[in-house]
Order: sequence, then C-alpha cells, then structure tokens
Amino acid sequence: MSSLHDTLRQRVDDGTVPGAVGLVARGDDVEVVAVGSADVEGTAPMARDSIFRIASITKPITAAALLTLVDEGRIGLDDPVAEWLPELAKPMVVRTPTSPVDDVVPADRPVTVEDLLSFRTGWGLPSDFALPAAQSLFAIQDHSLPFGDWPDPDTWLGQLAQVPMLHQPGEAWLYGTSSALQGILAARVSGRTLPDFLAERIFEPLGMRDTGFEVPASKRDRFTSSYAPAEDGTLRLTDTPDGDYSRLPRFPSGGGALVSTADDWLAFARMLLAGGQGLLTPTSVSRMTTNHLTAAQREAATLFLEGQGWGYGGQVDVAPVDPWNVPGRYGWIGGTGTTAHIVPPTGTVTILLTQVAMTGPTPMRLMREFWECTARS
Repeated sequence: MSSLHDTLRQRVDDGTVPGAVGLVARGDDVEVVAVGSADVEGTAPMARDSIFRIASITKPITAAALLTLVDEGRIGLDDPVAEWLPELAKPMVVRTPTSPVDDVVPADRPVTVEDLLSFRTGWGLPSDFALPAAQSLFAIQDHSLPFGDWPDPDTWLGQLAQVPMLHQPGEAWLYGTSSALQGILAARVSGRTLPDFLAERIFEPLGMRDTGFEVPASKRDRFTSSYAPAEDGTLRLTDTPDGDYSRLPRFPSGGGALVSTADDWLAFARMLLAGGQGLLTPTSVSRMTTNHLTAAQREAATLFLEGQGWGYGGQVDVAPVDPWNVPGRYGWIGGTGTTAHIVPPTGTVTILLTQVAMTGPTPMRLMREFWECTARS
C-alpha cells in the first residue's frame, strides 16, 4: 500500500471521515486511492468515480468559464460590470471597515470584470466576521442554507446591491461573493443559464461527464452523503444522495454549487497545465494562475490565504512556507472537505475529495496531511 493510501486510511479508521478519494497525477502517471465508504453506515464502498459536492473548488471552473468570454472579446477585464449587472451601478461603501452600515460613501470607481476575477470587488468575507458590513452580507449570503433555498440569482443580486461594500473596488481581497457574481455575469453576457453555459464551455469539451449542479437518479448510487462534525465528535448527516442535489438549485452558484469526481477535476486541471487546450488562451491561463495581490492585501487575508496569493478563482502560492507551498502552485479548498491544486513547475495535479465539512476557513488536518504526503512522494 502507498503512503497516500495509508494517509487516507488512517483518517477513515479513526472516524474523521467515512471515506475519501485521493488523486495525484504527474503527466500520464496517475495514482488514485479510494478508501472507506460513501456514508457512515458503510452501505457502499468509496470508489474512484464517486461523486462529491465539491463546494469552493467550483471557483476555478467558474473563473475559467468567464475568461472564455474575455478571450472572445465579448467582455474586457477593464469593463465595468454594471453594463450587464445594472443592479451594481451605484454601489455604496462603508466609510471605514468598522463603520455602521448606514455610514456610507459612494464607490470611487466602477466595479470591473477584473475586480470580480481577483476577488477585489468590495463585497466578500473579511478576516473579521463581526464587522457590521460583513454581518449585513451574511444575512443574504448564508452558506448554512442549501443553494436551493437561496433566492434566484436576479433577486439575490438586487439584495446584494442593498448591502454596502466593505472596501472600495480594487482595495482589498474579500472572500467568496465575487465567484457568485462571476457566475451571474457569465450567464447574462452569454444569454444562457450558468448550468448550460458551464456545460457548453467547460464540461462537454473536457469530458467532465459527472460535473454539474444536480445529480440525476441514474448516478445517485455513486453520490456520497454529506456530513458535518458534531460537538460530541460524531458526524452529523447534512444531505443525502436524494436530497438537495436531486434537482437544479434555485441559485446555481458559481462560488460553490457543483458536484464532481476526481477524474473530472483532473481533466480541468490538465487543461490548465496544457495552456488552455483551445478552451482558453495561454494568456488567460497565465492570468488565472498568477498572483494579483499586493503584500498588504495578502497579509489582510491571512485567515483565508495564510500569506499566499490569489489569481483568478484560486490561491497562488508565492512563498514556500510549508513543504507543499511551491511558488506557482494554484488551486483551492472546498468547505465540504475538498481540495484540488495544480503545480505548474512540476506538472503535478493533487485532488482530495471527502464528504465531511470544514468547521472554518482553516484547512482541516487531513488536507494538510494529504498535501504533505503528495509533496513528499
């Protein structure tokens, strides 16, 4: 058995996760380990083609899809998004980050497409969740609810327009909201729903047959149950294969609503490593996987980025703080217990899929163990 198998097996045996799928690819050399079960009852063994709620490792996919429209010249990085998202034409910004939500000033410039892609939109989660503007955002961006219980994208966008920005556009990196906005923007520019647009631009060309916003009945025997850690150390069931993903959600969020498999995300990763494979231009791939943040912006986002940078849709490592932090490494983590990265300098892809949710922004122990294991091997 490999060290990857031993790493994952240890956390199945101690009850941290019911099961997991780990994948490491170096060129055509691919190691995939599936351990444990798709649920705590052990009714089905975990398999290479098991389907997971991938949460925020949706974000790089959404960014890539939006960039296909940039490559076609249908939108520009410097274009104000208000041309397609008129709800955001006159955003207000709290006077200081600690100001109450009624102490606001107008945004000093329009929000651009590049602001959305680099997460410097002005809306999003800061390191201090107690800030009044952050609390106001939480009221409409409630990730304790399934996306089927969110309002439709148009309604949600109208609600967001009533929430003051925490920072001026371009000033600070803030988490999450920008990816949801990217999805709405891509849908409006293309004239398609986001599920149809992603299928057309990303999933079908790359053969990502099991990736989407719902799981049809014919595939639910491969769909894992979802859990969250309970206070007593057990795992609390949060969703079943016949639950929230049995139909398209009312809000198909570009920030975290996809399901996928290890091999599907591998296909997406290989596209990036190959410079776009005709789906994206090499320039767009380079912009996705290059850090766009200043040192001060990275420091302010330490809770989420731990000092590393951000490209479009994913983190970009800039400092070798830990063994797995190779400068240029790109990818992200998902709150449902997922993580996926590419390492362009070595041509490596690493993907870990579990079905146990994180309890905060800090990567869970199994993620760090997986990263360390794959960095060593």
